[in-house]
Amino acid sequence: MLPPAAWSETERMVVAAVDVALKKLRPKLDAYHRMIYDEGTYPEELWGVLAELGLFGALVPEAYGGTGLGLTAMTIAMERLAAHGLANVLAVLTTMDALAIVRGGTEAQKRRFLPPIAEGRLKMAFAITEPEAGTNSFNIRTFARREGSGYRLDGHKAWITGADRADWIVVVARTMPAEEAERSFGSRRHGLGLFLVENGTPGLSLQPMETVGIEGFGQFVVYFDGVKVPEEARIGPEHRGTEVLFHALNPERILFAAKGVGMAELALMRAAAYARERRVFGETPIGAYQGVQHPLARLFAEKEAARLLTYEAARAYDRGAPGRDVGLWASMAKLLASETAFRAVDQAIQTHGGNGFAKEYRFIQMLAPARLMKTAPVNNEMLLNFIAERALDLPRSY
Repeated sequence: MLPPAAWSETERMVVAAVDVALKKLRPKLDAYHRMIYDEGTYPEELWGVLAELGLFGALVPEAYGGTGLGLTAMTIAMERLAAHGLANVLAVLTTMDALAIVRGGTEAQKRRFLPPIAEGRLKMAFAITEPEAGTNSFNIRTFARREGSGYRLDGHKAWITGADRADWIVVVARTMPAEEAERSFGSRRHGLGLFLVENGTPGLSLQPMETVGIEGFGQFVVYFDGVKVPEEARIGPEHRGTEVLFHALNPERILFAAKGVGMAELALMRAAAYARERRVFGETPIGAYQGVQHPLARLFAEKEAARLLTYEAARAYDRGAPGRDVGLWASMAKLLASETAFRAVDQAIQTHGGNGFAKEYRFIQMLAPARLMKTAPVNNEMLLNFIAERALDLPRSY
């Protein structure tokens, strides 16, 4: 953990508030873990805790009911929750969607959506991924076609987390074919739109996917069959939704990095506690053996390095640093945090031996979410491409 001197006064207050809330929840942790890891349900009560702390308003201006605490505050909360096995991915997505509205929304959109988000009364999911458009989002086929005074949405998305729990879904769709966008704007990156679609709108349907990896939340295929969307539901200028989208991607990566740091913390602290007590040969605890000590110590150092990168990224965002700089910090943080989290959970299983596979310890249930972070929300190979191009000035490889 960063030394206290490294925190600002506001950050120390956030840390203290989150820790007090988590201390009150400690008697319920085992029940929460059963819900999250065994039943695949995220406790609604925990959403209320975040709302009471004012964290959903961290990136919402005070004029719209926010707290103005900044991304660092939300990063602190995400790390702390993950370190207790309570990471909330829908909170990340709602924060990301709120930021899209802050950056690209109309005044009417801001007044309609931001206050209930800040109060924790409104949950949002984010729908961009499709079966043929995962890593390359510009290949999406879901189309928003002009119809009357609005749009008609047709197509489908996949791997949409928490779609059943969200009140609204921000949908990324093509507003013109990619080839036309290339002719008109010189790039396939344009010709996209972001649209606010209320869950339950006629023509919108959800199909659960048989997946693992998201703690407490399901993933869904979301179908759009002639879904009517009014023009006032579009976020940002027509055909230029990418400009809004990229403002929200860096915070998403930073918050996922915080989740990875917290997960690594949880795995390492539990592994160390077990190693201090477990005895196999005589009275010497296994934690005295360097074969057990050294992997945990190395991972602890890597976890702290990932934490420093994550907080540097969040603080750079809060300072208003150029998006290019924030993107580089965010990419490095997510890369290192996700890889460290996976290795930490794997090493915790190894430290526990056969007990690592017993469901009561819940490490084996944590392995899939830890592994998923190397693939989502963006795979680590693409992050390495980005780092190579931006930090090392190497040629584009794709």
